[in-house]
Amino acid sequence: MADLPWQGDACSLVDTFRSGDHHPADELEATLTAIEQSDLNCFAQVHADDARAAAATADVTLPFGGVPAGIKELEPVTGWPWTEASLVHKDRIATRTSHHAERLVQRGGAVPVGQTTASEFGGLNVSVTKMNGVTHNPWRHGRTVGGSSSGSAAAVAGGLVSLASGGDGGGSIRIPAGYTGLLGMKGTFGRIPRGPHAFMRPNTVVLGNLSRSVRDAARYYDVCAGFDPYDPSSLPSAGGWEAGLGSHDLRACKVAIVPDLGGVTLEPGVEARIRAEAKALLGDTGMVEVDLPVSPPNLAAQWMMGNLATLLADLGDRWPQCADDLTDEVAMGLRMSESLYNLRTAAVAEELRILANEEMARAFEQVDFIIAATNPGPAFPAEASRSSSETSFLDWALANRPAQVAFRGVLLGTRLLTALVPTLPSSLLGQASKRFPDLVNMGALTIIANIYGNPAVSIPAGTIDGLPIGMQVLGRHHEDARLFDVALAVEHERPWPLVAPASAA
Repeated sequence: MADLPWQGDACSLVDTFRSGDHHPADELEATLTAIEQSDLNCFAQVHADDARAAAATADVTLPFGGVPAGIKELEPVTGWPWTEASLVHKDRIATRTSHHAERLVQRGGAVPVGQTTASEFGGLNVSVTKMNGVTHNPWRHGRTVGGSSSGSAAAVAGGLVSLASGGDGGGSIRIPAGYTGLLGMKGTFGRIPRGPHAFMRPNTVVLGNLSRSVRDAARYYDVCAGFDPYDPSSLPSAGGWEAGLGSHDLRACKVAIVPDLGGVTLEPGVEARIRAEAKALLGDTGMVEVDLPVSPPNLAAQWMMGNLATLLADLGDRWPQCADDLTDEVAMGLRMSESLYNLRTAAVAEELRILANEEMARAFEQVDFIIAATNPGPAFPAEASRSSSETSFLDWALANRPAQVAFRGVLLGTRLLTALVPTLPSSLLGQASKRFPDLVNMGALTIIANIYGNPAVSIPAGTIDGLPIGMQVLGRHHEDARLFDVALAVEHERPWPLVAPASAA
C-alpha cells in the first residue's frame, strides 16, 4: 500500500494501474487516509464505502480508470447529500446525477471519493461558508483557495487526489487554480454540458476540472465534452483533445499582453510577474506581441444582480425566511438584487454586455490571444469574505446587526423610490461600482471570458512571497485546442510543481 496518494498527474497514475505496478484499491486507501489526516478542510463529505466498491471493480482501460476523484459539492450525485454548500439544503439528498459527473465516472472510470467544498451556491470567489467552515490553501495554511471550486483546488494541489471537478461561471475554476498553482481551463461556453437540470441564465457557466497537467485537462475533455440534449447550449466534440496536444504551430500568433484586463487594480509585483512570464512564453513559441489596449466594461455588479434570479429559483419559498442560514454576503446580494434589479437595470446590463462582446471581438480580430493576470494578487487570508483588504462598503453593510438592519432600510427606500424613478437602481449601481470597487473587483479579471463565452486558461506563473500567481490566457471561441498548446509550451519550458511544496514535504 502506498504511504501517500499519487503525487503525479492523473494520466501517469492510470499508467501505473495498467502496468500492474499499482492497484486502484491501494491508491484509494492511501487517499482516504490522507483526507482523514488533512487539515485543509477541502472535503465536505467522504463516501468511503461507495469509493471502495468502485475501486474494487475499476476498469483501468478507461481514460481515468481507477483514479480517485473529488466531485464539487455544487453538482448532484444520486444518493449523496446535495447541499450546494448551504445550510438551507443541509438535509437534501440528490435524486439525480449531473451528466458531467456521470461521464467522468462511466466514460472515464474515475472513482468518486466524495464532495469537495465550494463557496455557497458558487456565488463568491472565497473558500469559507457557514456550512463547511474554512478551506485552506495547501501552499500556506491560513490563506484562501479562492472559489467557488475551493475544495477541488485544495485537494488536487494538496496531494489528496489527482483529479477533481469544477465549474466556472465567473472564474470559479481559474481563480482557485491561480491561487494554488494548478492548471485551470474554462472552455468555450457549452464545451462540457450542464444537464440534466441546467438554468439557462446567465449563460456563463462552464464545467471542467482542476488539474496538475495539461494532458489531464485535455483527457478530461475527451471524457466529458460533447453535446447533451438536456443542455441545448452544449457543443459537439470531435474528440482527440489529448491526442492533438502539441499539434498547433504557435509561431507568429499575435498576442496582446494586458495584465490588468478590465482595469482591475493589481497588487505589487503581479504585473511584472505576468509580463515576465508572457515574454518568456513568446520567446519559447515565436509568438509576437501586439500593442493593443483591451478595455471591456466591468459588468460584475450588473451580472451579479441578474445571476441571482437562479438562486431565488433554487431557494423557492424558503426565501427570505432562510436568510440567517445564508452567508451574509449572499443574503445581502439577494436583498440588493430585489431592490436594485428591474427592467431598466436589465437593459443597462444587456447594453454593457453588447459593448463587452464588441470590445472582445475587436480585440480578437487583431490578436490570437490575450494574456492577463488571473487574480489581482496572491492568496489573501482564508477567513476573508472578499479579496480586498481595504475597509469598504461591505464592511459597513455587514459590520453588525444594526448596520444590516439600516442597510435593509436603505434598500426598502430605494425599492419604493424606484416606482417613481425607474432609472434609480442602475444609476446607484454605477455610482457604487466607482465608489466601492470591492463590489466589482472580485473575479473581474476572469468574468469577461464568461460574458463573452470564449475559452480561457489559468497557467501557473511562478510565485510572489512564496504563493502562486496565475497567468490567464484568453483565446478565440472554439479554439480550446490551441489554448491547450499554449499551456503545454509553458509546461514544457517552465514546469510547475504538481503539488504544493508544503504538502509534498
